Amino acid sequence: MGKRKAAKKVQGPKKKEVLSTTFPCLFCNHENSVIVKIDKKAGVGHLSCKVCDQKFQCAINYLSASVDVYADWVDACDAVAKEGDDGGDLAPERAPARRSSGAAGKGDADDDDNDDDIMGEEDGMGGYGGDGIVADDEDY
Repeated sequence: MGKRKAAKKVQGPKKKEVLSTTFPCLFCNHENSVIVKIDKKAGVGHLSCKVCDQKFQCAINYLSASVDVYADWVDACDAVAKEGDDGGDLAPERAPARRSSGAAGKGDADDDDNDDDIMGEEDGMGGYGGDGIVADDEDY
């Protein structure tokens, strides 16, 4: 005689995971301070921080969720940070000062007289035309 099979328990329907609408702020670092609101009819996602009052808004589509608006905000902040790292847009008071002394002026005049500069087509070979270097036309 064998054992009786145990009856399988009936499982309920799987619960749908709800995506969060609150996130940590990138500027003030407070947890759950950023609230995302989505207006699908207008196609706009609004993001605001309760603590530092930082605001952001972006265009969304019918598939967008609050996570997408937050990700767009993070990407926009990274893009602004990278633009600031280029150094090309320094304020005049933060830009490196140019030397106006006589010592700096002497070096500028000698830059044109360098004999070891790469010459263009002047030597006929299109190569290096410094002193003491002779172009070798022979084939090996």
